[in-house]
Amino acid sequence: MRFSANLGFLWSELSLPDAIRAARAAGFDAVECHWPFDTPAAEVKAALAETGMTMLGLNTRRGDLTKKENGLSALPGREAEARAAIDEAMGYAADIGAGAVHVMAGFATGPAARAAFVTNLRHACARARGIDVTVLIEPLNRYDAPGYFLTTTAQAQEIIAEVAEPNLRLMFDCYHVQLMEGDLSHRIAALMPLIGHIQFASVPDRGPPDGGEVAYGHIFRLIDSLGWDQPLGAEYKPMGPTGPTLGWMQELR
Repeated sequence: MRFSANLGFLWSELSLPDAIRAARAAGFDAVECHWPFDTPAAEVKAALAETGMTMLGLNTRRGDLTKKENGLSALPGREAEARAAIDEAMGYAADIGAGAVHVMAGFATGPAARAAFVTNLRHACARARGIDVTVLIEPLNRYDAPGYFLTTTAQAQEIIAEVAEPNLRLMFDCYHVQLMEGDLSHRIAALMPLIGHIQFASVPDRGPPDGGEVAYGHIFRLIDSLGWDQPLGAEYKPMGPTGPTLGWMQELR
C-alpha cells in the first residue's frame, strides 16, 4: 500500500512547504491538504518538485470562520461566494498540479440546499474539466460536523447520479463512514466505482489507524484486492508530534 499524509492534521505546526518535506522524509508517497491558500502556490510547487511528491487534493474554503462555517456550496443564496471559492481552489490546484478539489457543502438542509449543491457542483465539474482535476464530495459525520448537509454515502451517491458528470467522485473517509453507517467492507466494495479518494483514521478518536475499533489491516487488504492503486490518505489527529505516531506505516503497508 501507498500512503498520503494529510497536512491539515499531520505536521500542522510547520509551514506547508516544510510539512511536505517532513512527509517525504517520513516515507509518505504523496501529500494532501485542507486550505493552502495563505501559502503562495509557487512555494508549494517548489517543495513538491524538490521532494518528488504529488499533492493529491485540497478543499474549497469554509466561508466565514467567525460564524464557524464549513463550506458554502449547499447554502442557498450564497452561490456567488461558493463559485468564487470553487474557482479559487481550482486555480490553486492547477498552479501546484493537485489532482482533486473537495467541494465543501456546508451546514444546510432541505431541497433548496440540495439544489444549490447540485448547481454548484456542476459549475465545479465544468471548471475542472479544462485542468484535469477531479471534483470530490465527502460525507461528514454528525458528531464532528452536526448540521452538515452531506452525511451519508447513499446521499452522496444520489447527488453524484443527479449531477451526472464523470469527473465528480466520492471521497470515502473510513472514519466518517464508520461513525455514520458502519459496514465498511461492503460499502467500500459496492461504492468502489464512484470513489475518487480514500482516507482513514482510528474510530472513534480519529487517532492513528493502529488503534480503535476498525481493523485497518483487513480494510487495506480489501482495498488492494479491489484493484485500488492510489495512495490512501492518512487524515488523523496525532495528538502531539507526528513522528512518534507513525509506527503503523510499516505494519500496515
